[in-house]
Amino acid sequence: MRRDMLPIILSAVLGILAAAALAALTAGSDRSKRVNLRFTALNREDAPPAYADQVADIRRSQQRLSAIPWLNRWLNRLNLGPASSLFLYQAGVTQTVGALLLMSVAGAVFAGCLLYLRFGAALPALLISAAFLPLPFAYVRKKRIGRLSKLEQQLPEALSMIVSALRVGHSLIASFGSVALEMSEPIGGEMRKCFEEQNYGIDLRTALENLTRRVPVQDFRIFAAAVMIQKESGGNLAEVLEKVAHTTRDRFRLKKQIRIHTAQGRMTGWVLSLLPVGLVLAMYFVNPDGVSVLWRRPAGLKLLWTAAGMDIAGALIIRKIVAIEV
Repeated sequence: MRRDMLPIILSAVLGILAAAALAALTAGSDRSKRVNLRFTALNREDAPPAYADQVADIRRSQQRLSAIPWLNRWLNRLNLGPASSLFLYQAGVTQTVGALLLMSVAGAVFAGCLLYLRFGAALPALLISAAFLPLPFAYVRKKRIGRLSKLEQQLPEALSMIVSALRVGHSLIASFGSVALEMSEPIGGEMRKCFEEQNYGIDLRTALENLTRRVPVQDFRIFAAAVMIQKESGGNLAEVLEKVAHTTRDRFRLKKQIRIHTAQGRMTGWVLSLLPVGLVLAMYFVNPDGVSVLWRRPAGLKLLWTAAGMDIAGALIIRKIVAIEV
């Protein structure tokens, strides 16, 4: 590597570190602000209204898709506002779509520059750096799955609390308020939104539809359907919700058992998918000249494309086998 390239590399590294520090400080300040608002709301007697005022409607708070004006206009022109705002809300992240997109592009460009300076091949560097583009969105998707899983895990306890409130004479709306006060996030915040929507005049059906839209989990749909059927046909709502809570616990227990039984298959998929990549990297560090033939000659590039396609196909097949719907 030439000596005149060292300042460029150091500048790129410092720029990436500065951007990462700025993002971390921004996320930390937003998180601290939310925590302070939460403590302030809990210390007041009217905690649900005070907190609900701070938690704006996602349809209003996420209209701004980026802090950069031209990028915000471009994203709005693509009509990505409603779907992306709902996705980010379900993941519980405060970053905008524009920030995630800029992080994706910056990471891909930085990785591509490093790979090109190290190997001297433009096409493999471009293809490998393209794999860094979906990483921020994959992180958001992982957080979304974790949050929805936690909501599913908290639902049986929330239903038991609603059943207890109904049996002592409270209304369904008041029982939602009890769950919002007593239970932790994220289900406490979701029930608080449903409680506040009904206090503001929205009918029960619309409030439950908004709840199932914010939380696209099958158990929440079952809960909303049970409440609406009981409202139209009558009956003992406490008994119905108790059976729903029992069914939800059984489904959650069955999902955990399935994950235990398929753990070996999932681990096998990860090992078989990452083993070729790790083997190529290990061989490169041992004998760089011998391995670099793969991306310096046309036959080697064809072999790399074939190996990558077979590796991805095998990973998808294993994932399909171990993904069991409950």
